[in-house]
Amino acid sequence: MTDTASPPPDSNLSPIRTLPRNVWVMAATSFLTDISSEMVLNLTPLFLANVLGVRTDVIGLVEGTAESTASLLKIISGWLSDKLGARKGITVAGYSLSTLAKPFLYLASSWQAVLAIRFADRLGKGIRTAPRDALIADSIDDRHRGLAFGLHRGSDTAGAMVSLLIAAGVVWAMQGPAVDLERATFQRIVTISVVPALLAVICLILGARDVSTGGPARAPRLSLRGMDGRLKRFLAVIVVFTLGNSADAFLVLRAQERGLSLVGVLGMLATFNLVYAALSGPAGAWSDKVGRARLIGGAWLIYGGLYLGFALAVTAWQIWVLYALYGVYYAAADGTARAYIADIVPADQRGTAYGLYNAATGAALLPASLIAGILWQGIGGWGGFGPSAPFIAGSALAILALILLVIWVPRGSSAA
Repeated sequence: MTDTASPPPDSNLSPIRTLPRNVWVMAATSFLTDISSEMVLNLTPLFLANVLGVRTDVIGLVEGTAESTASLLKIISGWLSDKLGARKGITVAGYSLSTLAKPFLYLASSWQAVLAIRFADRLGKGIRTAPRDALIADSIDDRHRGLAFGLHRGSDTAGAMVSLLIAAGVVWAMQGPAVDLERATFQRIVTISVVPALLAVICLILGARDVSTGGPARAPRLSLRGMDGRLKRFLAVIVVFTLGNSADAFLVLRAQERGLSLVGVLGMLATFNLVYAALSGPAGAWSDKVGRARLIGGAWLIYGGLYLGFALAVTAWQIWVLYALYGVYYAAADGTARAYIADIVPADQRGTAYGLYNAATGAALLPASLIAGILWQGIGGWGGFGPSAPFIAGSALAILALILLVIWVPRGSSAA
């Protein structure tokens, strides 16, 4: 079944009340998916470190490989959705694969098994992300695009906050104020995560509708050739930024290294998601007014300052405060970047463009996470530079990316 894009706005209604069905369905799907995912994925690095006893370079390999090696599918799935003129079916397939993969973490007893399961889960994300973002962009007019993506990211993050509160309750009931994660606790949380994952897939199947964009089209090539020059330069700058933006697993490990208990880590993550969820919608709407590139640049400046703070932090409470403010960066940058791409790419190229964007960030995450792990604990006989090193490097690369964004990426009328 297909649907049309968002209906003509009613001047008597607030913008959020005119958002079309697909935006709300995708928001609900992401909300439920993150309830399932975040309680598991945020504890996976602690499971690797505390239960399986692996070093940070291996954790960097697991986290980076899980994201990066699925990146090619982000391009292919986006391109295929352009070619077919349909987004929903591919999106459903991606969410379903992730739902099937995560329960196997219950049985994992080696880092190699965790890597395989994380890879399958991220494979599902790689399949769904580009067509999902294209479906949202297809469903909304450009005046409210930032609001739509902001609402989606906010719902996603609200699910993460609920997820972490559930996980904190389970951890407290089973381990009390312990610092290290135990296998039985992790397995209980994996079991609980299955229910919202299944509900998310059902919500998507029953609620979403493909948006008519003129039917199947001659899809663009699987390359940057023929894409807007602003997109090419923006992706190049995104890669520079992402090389310093290692997996957030290292922030979790940093909090534990500074003495935060397991329940405290989950509370910290919940606080981050509360800030992220509360500000995503307003930040997206603000980007509709002040311009996407300007807001992204401001977010990267905040990121650079926060990562420097993570490097210099002495106590656990300082990490908690910094991580809460980290939600401001995410709220301003994540949905805004996706809306920016929709601004500068024609509708029949959006799936491919989102695939290229997600592939660029995913491909850069593997070296970023490997570098972070090596800087922290070294490799082989070398002991590394210590826990502060990855965050100093991330701060420096964020400032470099900001400079490149300002002087190198042209600004268009809707993305000024």
